[in-house]
This record gives sequence, C-alpha cells and structure tokens, in this order.
Amino acid sequence: MTVWNEEVDVLVAGSGGGLAGAYTAAREGLSVVVVEATEKFGGTTAYSGGGGVWFPCNPVLRRAGVDDSVEDALTYFRTVVGDRTPVALQEAYVRGGARVIEYLEQDSAFSFQVFPWPDYFGKAPKARLDGKRHIVPTPLPAAELGELSDSVRGPLATDRQGAPQPDTLIGGRALVGRFLLGMSKYPNVSLRRNTALVELAIEDGAVVGAVVERDGERSAIRARKGVLLAAGGFEGNEQLRQRFGVPGSSRDTMGPWGNQGRAHEAAMAVGADTDLMDQAWWSPGMIHPDGRAAFALWFTAGIFVNQDGVRFVNESAPYDRLGREIIASMDEGTVTLPYWMIYDDTEGAIPPVKASNVPMVAAERYIEAGLWHTADTLAELADKLGIPGDALAATVSRFNKMADQGVDEDFGRGDEAYDRAFSGGESPLVPIRKGPFHAAAFGISDLGTKGGLRTDTAARVLDSSGVPIPGLYAAGNTMAAVSGATYPGGGNPIGASVLFSHVAAMDMLGR
Repeated sequence: MTVWNEEVDVLVAGSGGGLAGAYTAAREGLSVVVVEATEKFGGTTAYSGGGGVWFPCNPVLRRAGVDDSVEDALTYFRTVVGDRTPVALQEAYVRGGARVIEYLEQDSAFSFQVFPWPDYFGKAPKARLDGKRHIVPTPLPAAELGELSDSVRGPLATDRQGAPQPDTLIGGRALVGRFLLGMSKYPNVSLRRNTALVELAIEDGAVVGAVVERDGERSAIRARKGVLLAAGGFEGNEQLRQRFGVPGSSRDTMGPWGNQGRAHEAAMAVGADTDLMDQAWWSPGMIHPDGRAAFALWFTAGIFVNQDGVRFVNESAPYDRLGREIIASMDEGTVTLPYWMIYDDTEGAIPPVKASNVPMVAAERYIEAGLWHTADTLAELADKLGIPGDALAATVSRFNKMADQGVDEDFGRGDEAYDRAFSGGESPLVPIRKGPFHAAAFGISDLGTKGGLRTDTAARVLDSSGVPIPGLYAAGNTMAAVSGATYPGGGNPIGASVLFSHVAAMDMLGR
C-alpha cells in the first residue's frame, strides 16, 4: 500500500501544452499539482517560434472573416493522415480546437491573432493554401507575467548561447506565459520545477497517483481525479531512440534536455499501449560549430546535394516532409551526413537561411569547424567538399535551366503554396551563377519524438486490449500523435497538446 505524502485532485506531469489541462482543472475548481522535470517551465512548446495552434474555424479566424468549414478541414486532415490513427481521434482533434479557443478567450489572460501558415500538403483536397487555419498567441510583455517570466524556458538563443532573455515573450513562450498568467489567479494550483514523475501508483487496475523525485528524494502524490502525462517525448534519450528505431541523434533534437521519456516508461510499466514509437517531427538541420544540427527553414536560395554532388530533394518543401525525404535517402544509401547546401554570392557568404532557430554565430567559427566553404569556382568548391566536380557542375547547370524556366522538373520545388511562402508567392527557384560559390553543412534534426501512449477521444490512456486505464491520461508528445506519420500543418503538435490536455481535465471532472 502506497504511503501518500500529499493528496490533490489532478497531477500533471509536464509544463508545455499540458498547462492547458492544469489551467482547465484549476479553473473548474479542482486542486492541481504540476511537476516539471527541468529548471524551467514550457518544454518543447516554449522553443516554438510561433507557438501556433492548427484549430480550423476557431473564433479568432471567424472574427477575421475567414470562410472555412470544419468539414473541409476534416476532409483535408483525414486525407493526409489516412487510417494510421483512429478516425474518431482525428475528428475529435479537428472539431475540438474551436471550442478550446472559445473557452480560453473567456479569460483575459489569453489573446490570439491570425498568423497565416499554409497547410503542409497543398495538393490534398480542401488544403488551406492561404494558411488561415492557424493562429498564434499574442506577444506577452514579461512585466505582465512578473516574476514568473524568469521561469519560462527559452528562447533557444538564451538556453544554448547564453543570450539575455528578451523583455517580451513571443511564440511558444507567450503561450506558456499566458497559461501561467491564467493560473496565477487560482490558489488551488501548485507549480513545481526540478521535479520529475518517475513512477505511477496503481490500485485495482486504476492509476491513483504517482511518485515524483526532486533532488534525489521521492514522494508520493495521490491524485483523486487523475494523472495527466504531458511531459514531452523521449528525443533526448539515446537509448530509447535506439530501442524504438528513431532515426537521428539526441544531440540534434530541438527538445529540451529533460525530454527523456520517463513518463512513457512509467505508463508502459502499468500496462499502457504505445504507437508510432519510431516517429518524430522531422526537419533539415543546419550544423553549428558546437556539432549540433538544428532545425532550419525559410531558405531564400540554394540547393541540397549529396556526397555525389547530385541534388536529391525539394528544398522548399515543408520541413517534416523534407526531413522524411532526407531520412529515406539516407536509408537507401544515396545520402550520407553531412549533405551540403550549395549557393552563390547573391546574398553574400552567409547561408540563405532566414530562420536558423538557433542563431548563427560568427562565420569564422563555421569555417574553422569545416562546416562552411567558399571557392571561386564550382570545381574548386567540389574539391573542398570531397565530391565530384563534374557532377556538381552538371547539377547546378540543370538547376539553373529549370530556374530560368520557373519549373522544377525533378522535384517539383515551387509547385505547392508552402514552397512559395518565403518568396512572396514567387518561384523559389533561384539560379546559382554569381561567384564566389559557397557550401554549408546540413544534417537531420527533429522537433521531438511523436510516438507515445495510445489514447481515446477523451485522452484516456489505453491498455493493449484498447481498454482505458482508469485515472491515466496523456497529451502532447507523450501521447501517440493524432496525425500519425504525417505533419498536416503548422500548429498541429501544439494544438493537439493543448486540446487533449484540456479534454483530459474536462473528463476528470466527471470522475
């Protein structure tokens, strides 16, 4: 029999999108404890540049006059995801987002704005090419959050490079900050950092609480209504990555260091079923002098070539689709790491990457690390990279001809709305002619793993027989992603995390 050190209604593990569940439970009158394994609140959510949610037909979009329908959005989502995840779960997500925003906007702590971001499969039926299924939190001045602002994780420039925290929280940091602001008015919620959930307590087949650890000391918290696991993925755990066959390396993930999969392991230990455990949210990764490949997008020029000097992918594709193509090429043996971005001097020697996410440091450091190269001719550049000069010349020549024509006959770059999102709607095919010529090293990165605990539409965790485990809920990257092996649109990961955390809390009210 467990000896309880504390008793509450709801225990939430994780402080990213899981804060939606903590906020909802507190607002509905339940007592809540949030445990965060690291020294900062926010998890992977706080590292998101936009912090957006993909919630079709929500009130923010309706007020902006967006003409859309949930049925159209559901058609798109179902087409893209297919049967990889339960249809009912997909429908719960697509239909539920608008109601969550309605709920949050009743509280002045929350504010959102439209941020158009094209759906990631532009040729799928009912894709929204103008991006108006996506909203982001309004920036939050740190002064409004007060002392709590120092407890919010990020941004990446701060955590990885020691830069000062800005005076305004934007993107995912603003979303986390707004949840913290919303909860600050409720005395029935306790927020605890440096406290990890390590074990679930189970009685008569039901989860009734958990053991948490802080500074090497363990304590048991009873949760009368339920435990919500929203502690991120396991991208930072190299052993788990290898066990489940997740490509890439923990070194190159964008997830914070605390995402070790402890919540996953605790749930599996009590019989929880899992799915998608070999999957992640992928992206190409620009390699920095510290040796880490970091999520990069918004390429205004350049092409990717492999070790044979041959182009192999649509460089302007949505980052997850692009990452999956790179991984597939690696599996086939046609691409080895690093692969190279080849570009000319039109924009200068700095790579034409406008969103490196981890800020670029001095160019000399990349050059000294052998990551950036410059030469007067393509042949000389190829020699520095150790790739065939004639092949690189032929690749660039063919690409330039297609750029002149405005049609990528090889990989369809520019054929979809997202491909043109960073070029003002113009063709993203920019010829490579002006010397000197440059190369930058790239690898594969991820925004976190997306495999996790199987759940039903109420976010209840299922056992191997498909039966809910009473008292146990999951959301975010601790939950097997509703989107399966695809990434339908920007704001899908955070949106699903917020929605199913909220749904979990509402379900707990009835327990």
